[in-house]
Amino acid sequence: MSKSITALLTLIAACSISTVQAQVNAADSVMNHVKGNRLSIGGYGEVAYSRNFYSDNQFRYRRPKLYAKDPSNGRFDIPHAVIYLGYDFGKGWSLGTEIEFEHTGTGSAVEIEADEGGEFESEIEKGGEVELEQFWIQKSFAKWANVKLGHFVVPVGLNNAHHEPLNFFTVYRPEGENTILPSTWHDTGIAFWGRLKDFKYQFQVVAGLNALLFGRDGWVHKGAGSAYEFKPANKYGFVVRVDNYSIPGLRLGVSGYMGQAMHNTSPNEMEGKGKPYDGVKAMTYIGALDFTYNKHNWIVRGQADYGYVSGAQRLSVAKANMQKSSPYDKTNVGKNAYAIGIEAGYDLFSQIVKMRAENQKFYLFARYETYDSHVAGALQPVYTYTARQRVAFGVNYFPIPQVVIKANYSNRMFKSGYNNEPSINIGVAYEGFFL
Repeated sequence: MSKSITALLTLIAACSISTVQAQVNAADSVMNHVKGNRLSIGGYGEVAYSRNFYSDNQFRYRRPKLYAKDPSNGRFDIPHAVIYLGYDFGKGWSLGTEIEFEHTGTGSAVEIEADEGGEFESEIEKGGEVELEQFWIQKSFAKWANVKLGHFVVPVGLNNAHHEPLNFFTVYRPEGENTILPSTWHDTGIAFWGRLKDFKYQFQVVAGLNALLFGRDGWVHKGAGSAYEFKPANKYGFVVRVDNYSIPGLRLGVSGYMGQAMHNTSPNEMEGKGKPYDGVKAMTYIGALDFTYNKHNWIVRGQADYGYVSGAQRLSVAKANMQKSSPYDKTNVGKNAYAIGIEAGYDLFSQIVKMRAENQKFYLFARYETYDSHVAGALQPVYTYTARQRVAFGVNYFPIPQVVIKANYSNRMFKSGYNNEPSINIGVAYEGFFL
């Protein structure tokens, strides 16, 4: 979804008269107050319904033939409900906050652990599902020089930099990036960002990822989290992103992350001379290319992400030997992971004079993506079900620029030996500022 890491109130485009602007560059308007007010209030939210025409049994990848004819299953969900609060103190000083409620914000979840005999476990994830996703103080010296300190979004990949619901066509966030990367990726540190002519650039130093939270099914997806009341920062991560707007209607972006992820937990007991896993560094490198094209009644978006974790085999052994009650992922970590996706939609209402005059839009879209959360190294086990492809097609109807009604059919496809996973999804979402 489209949200610029630096902007809390980054949805100015969602409030602009043009839905097209909201869809593409809402996140790029960093800390712009919609009406020039010192206080800004806004947010976004999603309600979704899904019918999955495949088994939801936790062992369906271990024994796929056993669950090939299981009944379909449905669910209602509120993936995200977000409140933005921002304030301009004057003299270049501003405050941004974002409070997010995920899945109605119960704060805990009951999960079935497939790797522990299907046992039910009550878990607290990241301290709960009510999160302070952004909380920062910013000093703006000039358009090209801004410094931000606090908690903010890490803009690696298309989905993290642009994650609000008006910035992707499918009911749920794009699946590939959402699987292998933290989403939305947010962390604490210091950031420098600015705009110079047709370029926007960002550089961040943040608390490092935690390699003990990496896993087979999500690669580094959970690595930015913490089970504690604080975020361990024994190691640090470095983030860079550059976006270019030289061609009208086209945004091109490149982003990357680098940092050591091992020994970034509490207590820091595995690091030290003579300890068995002291030499495991788990250096994590992620590179991403993405673009958005919005012109001639078309919106086209795409991204390609590739990542590498050093010492993945030794890291996997260290994780497997953690005590059972520890809040870490015990599964194997792939040496590499990737996600590639593209989607395109055309506004049919652009050809109807009445609808065009009322600024209503109706996009017919299609999406394709391929991703793998566990690309094994030479001596690592291979899990063929982690390599997936997904196709989706559907519609997005915008009765007004700030509200969208979505519907799509999707099919998650695996290599031979597994059951494909088709589904139908329906949702409604909003995004905008109220003050």
